[in-house]
Amino acid sequence: MLAGKCLCGAVHYKVADEFAYALNCHCSDCRRATGSAFKPFAGIERGKLAITQGEDAVMIYGKKDAGDIHCAKCGSLLYSVVRDGQFVHVTLGTLVDAPAIRPTAHIFVGSKAPWFTITDDLPQHKGHVGEN
Repeated sequence: MLAGKCLCGAVHYKVADEFAYALNCHCSDCRRATGSAFKPFAGIERGKLAITQGEDAVMIYGKKDAGDIHCAKCGSLLYSVVRDGQFVHVTLGTLVDAPAIRPTAHIFVGSKAPWFTITDDLPQHKGHVGEN
């Protein structure tokens, strides 16, 4: 199991190191949620992640089964609930431990920040994977 937490340490979670995919998302929502040029995340079945501390400090932006899970105290985006509530997209920057997986592509580069240049050789997709 991997450990993760928010910036202030109020919310801790654990997640299995069994991610199905990892991507770098450049959409405007992910940029706004992270305050960065893109959000590196890894996807996993929702049942493989559990809040271990600070359940009372969790804030949901959106709906419980289709929203972003933040720390209500510091605002850190911990993960997003996606795919009809079945998966979560864990923000890789909140992991304390290094996962075995690495991002394999950039998505939503069609709307990426104009001030950011992608300098690696990972595949780039205008939208979701497969949209070039």
